[in-house]
Amino acid sequence: MNPERARLLRDQERGLHRPHALAPQAGTRKHREIRFCKLKSCQIADATALLATLANLEIAPGVQPNGIAVWYEVADHSMEALETLLIERGFHLENTLYCKLIRALVYFTEETQRRNMGQPERLIKKSHEVYSQAWEHHPHGDHDDTPPELREYK
Repeated sequence: MNPERARLLRDQERGLHRPHALAPQAGTRKHREIRFCKLKSCQIADATALLATLANLEIAPGVQPNGIAVWYEVADHSMEALETLLIERGFHLENTLYCKLIRALVYFTEETQRRNMGQPERLIKKSHEVYSQAWEHHPHGDHDDTPPELREYK
């Protein structure tokens, strides 16, 4: 049994579904992987201890040996906030071009999702009523503003 298969079985037993950290994830619960610089592997234990102090955040060893897997609700945390906290505390994240692109994409999608969560929900089922009321107040059809006594009847 390889380590990835063992992690999969462990997560299924614990009830933690572990999709790929970069796969599209519907809903507000996210699974992400924070990757650290490979040259400083000793910082993973310290980062895990720091992140464990945060509420509503689940932590597990990452798929990569230099990573930490995290689960959170978008309303509670964001990947950008977590990584900013780690950087401010002196941790060194992986800075390959691939990781920078993925970070930018994740930051954008989570920010957009958080902003959309704050918007009121559109009432799509009642949208026809809005157009019906607007149509009633708008002059249309055979409407004639000429008073009836001035109209010429033949």
